[in-house]
This record gives sequence, C-alpha cells and structure tokens, in this order.
Amino acid sequence: MTRKSVGYVELVWTCPRCTTKNPGPQKFCNGCGGPQPDNVQFEQAAEEKLLTDASTVAKAKAGPDIHCGYCGARNPAGAKFCGSCGGNLAEGKAREKGRVLGAYRSGPAPKVKCPSCGTENPADAGRCSNCGSPLPGAAQGPAAAPAAVAGSARKLPIPILIAIGGCLLIGAVALILLTGRRTQVEAAVASVHWERTIAVEAMRPVEHEDWRDQIPSAASVGTCREEIRYTQSEPVPNSVEVCGTPYTEDTGSGYGEVVQDCEYQVFDDYCSYTADEWTVVDRLVLSGDRLDPAWPSSNLAMGQRLGDQQESYSVVLAGDDRTYTYAPSTETEFLMFDIGSRWIIEVNGFGGIASIESAR
Repeated sequence: MTRKSVGYVELVWTCPRCTTKNPGPQKFCNGCGGPQPDNVQFEQAAEEKLLTDASTVAKAKAGPDIHCGYCGARNPAGAKFCGSCGGNLAEGKAREKGRVLGAYRSGPAPKVKCPSCGTENPADAGRCSNCGSPLPGAAQGPAAAPAAVAGSARKLPIPILIAIGGCLLIGAVALILLTGRRTQVEAAVASVHWERTIAVEAMRPVEHEDWRDQIPSAASVGTCREEIRYTQSEPVPNSVEVCGTPYTEDTGSGYGEVVQDCEYQVFDDYCSYTADEWTVVDRLVLSGDRLDPAWPSSNLAMGQRLGDQQESYSVVLAGDDRTYTYAPSTETEFLMFDIGSRWIIEVNGFGGIASIESAR
C-alpha cells in the first residue's frame, strides 16, 4: 500500500491552564500567555484548510519541534540552541510525530458559542469577538476513523460477554463429558449391506472461466470481461488507483500532514472457455445385503472409459434393546460380520460406536 500526501494543515493545541485553543505553530497561549508544555498534544482544527503558502508548507515539512531540556521552551526543528535560555538543544526532547489524529475535516465546521456572552464565533476562533473571553473550541464529536487506516467494532456489554463465555464453557464441558463417556454393549449382527459404484466417462465439451493467460491452448475462448486480478502498491498499465479516506497525521511542528493510503487495482481479462474433458456420463451401481460384494459389470460404448470406483459397507448390530450401525472401512473387515455373530461394542455419549471387537 502506498502512502500519498494530500497536503498540510494547521493544527491547534489546548492550553492546560485556561483551556484556550491556540494555533498549532503558536508557542504561547492566547488566553493566559503560558508556554505550550511538552506533554500537551496537537489536535485537529475544527475545519482543516490545506496550506498554500510555500514558506508555511516548508515549516510543516521541517520536522518536529524540540522542547529545551533546561527551560522547556519550544524551538523549531533544526535549531541548535534554545531561543529562550540559550541552552544546547542536544539535551532537548523532540515532539512526537506520526500520530494519526483522525479523518481529514474538509467541510465547514459549526460555529462556537461563547460561554460568557452567548455570541457565536467562527469554529477556529480563540477568543470571543464580542467580549474577548477565551473560547473552548467547536463542539466536536469523535473524528471518524479513516477508512484505510482504522476500524472499530461495537463492543458488547461486559455482562453479556460473561453470559456468552459461561454458555460456551458449559457447552465445552458437556462435549468433553459426552465424548469421554464409554459404555460397553454386547450386540449381534442383524443385517449387512454393501454398495459399489463405477463412474463411466466420455469426452464432452465443458465450460469454465479463468484468466486469459491460464486458459489451455486447445480450448475455445468465449466472451471476456475485465476484472480486478490483484492489487499492488505501484501503478502499472491497466491499473486504477484506489485511495482510502484522507486522514491527518501530527508532524510535531504544529502542522499536520493530510495523507491517504492508496493501492492500484490491476485489471485483466477474465474469460469463459470451452474445453473437451473426460466427464461422468453414467454410473454403474451394484448393491446387496449379503457378504458377497462384487463390482458391477460394464459394457462401454465407443469413446467411453471407466472412471472412479467407490465402495461402502454398513453393518447393523442389535443389543441392549436398540440397534447400532457400524461402517467397516474395507471389504476384508466387512466379510468378518457374519449374520448372528456377536461383538463387543464401546458406545460413546452420543450413541455412536467408538470401538468394536469380536465377542469370541
């Protein structure tokens, strides 16, 4: 996935002393004059406008500001000595950068009502235009998570999660008990059954779909349509760029970079085609209720051949006032179950046969 820059915007920060919202590049509060502490993070503005001034964009790209290790003053990236106390900024602390702040707010933001006089002010105003009181900032809901960056699922209440967990635990315990429980029963063979099947195949035209370059050379190609075959981070011929919701990242300088996560959907021809293949056209079936399994005889027509062979066996045993069905896996095992012969079967908690052995 490719990260694509849309541009840069100015951020804001909230003064911890007087709650005034201040422009991101500003190092001192408009309300009380206090400096921005290093632990106060930048936030998105109520309405984000992409910067167009080249010098301002250069400041946004310069890198995170540095707080002096001696006096805490905030200095621009690249400075060697503190503009406030002159201290060596090698001992300073660079601001955090790269934090995702939320989806890019490009639309108009609601006005902010002054808590002192009730006057409505622009969303990005720091002070009331009427009485001069500090404004807390526009009432903002939580920023929508950018589509290509983050997603969240609604969480269930804890009591419901506990109840679901309890039900799952009870079910698991019951399953273990039923699976582990064993009962021995002596039973006699009441009936047997077997069935054998042979597929008859012939060459027939069969329709399929696949990417054009995967179609066999001898096949007859039908209609094609363009579909997305794969996605990649770089553009290639016959690809379309698809980008997620733009979102704002903190650059640490009082500005934010608006970015998008993009990928390229590569299209290719997906076609229908017809190819001659061995196809099942009939099935020969033979079955019986005695210990004499045999394969059905075949009388193939021109251009036909025998295909897959399948066989199945079942034995019904009666004992303890009920019947049990057992499926031998081979002909040799099936031939051991003479009618009337007695067997010791081990039955699990679900009533199925867990094991079986001759009672003789």
